[in-house]
Amino acid sequence: MEYNIYCDESCHLPHDNVDLMVIGGISCPKEKAEFINKAIRDIKIKNGVYKFAEIKWTKVSESKYKMYEELVDLFFDTSYLTFRAVVALNKSHLNYEKFHLTHDDWYQRIYYLTLREVIDIGNDYHIYVDIKDTKGSEKIDQLKDVLNNVVGYFYDETVKNIQLVRSDQIQLLQLADLFIGAVSYSNRGLKANPAKLKLIEHIEEKSNRILTKSTPKSEEKINIFKWLPKEG
Repeated sequence: MEYNIYCDESCHLPHDNVDLMVIGGISCPKEKAEFINKAIRDIKIKNGVYKFAEIKWTKVSESKYKMYEELVDLFFDTSYLTFRAVVALNKSHLNYEKFHLTHDDWYQRIYYLTLREVIDIGNDYHIYVDIKDTKGSEKIDQLKDVLNNVVGYFYDETVKNIQLVRSDQIQLLQLADLFIGAVSYSNRGLKANPAKLKLIEHIEEKSNRILTKSTPKSEEKINIFKWLPKEG
């Protein structure tokens, strides 16, 4: 079976004064992707938003809360959609020199940790990554190398392609941004936006999970792993 995985990230820069990074993605059967993209557009139209306007975590507000709640419900009401995120903690404690790594090396490893739990031998995967900066193509090439070197036994057969895309053009990537934003906001302990707090609570109620805690490895619908660096 073929799957699309839509990946995004939050707080990925090395010196952004945020002590964690979140990388995550939503997986969807390839044959169902356009149906879900249309369903997301329909929810926008229903709530008075232009169908090609970008939805994202930074835009969550009281005035459009109902729309974002409906988008969360769409995810949970659709059995074949799944979400996986890795929360990498204590960025400031990373000792790159000790482990002979650069920030980009570490970034690729966290990306690998995110993807390895949603990739099964025997299926085919198309991975779409949101363009974040001018180094995007370089990072994608590095990610391909990581997957090829670390899990090379399935790369050519299973991961068909990894492609940089614009989130404003793909509805499912925007939905991934929404869930990643919720995980990041929750784990950073932010409290300033009541609409965001209410949406986090709604996600936790629907999933019966707390976004600040790792889920069991077997959890498929919402799977979260909190990663800590080794001492040193």
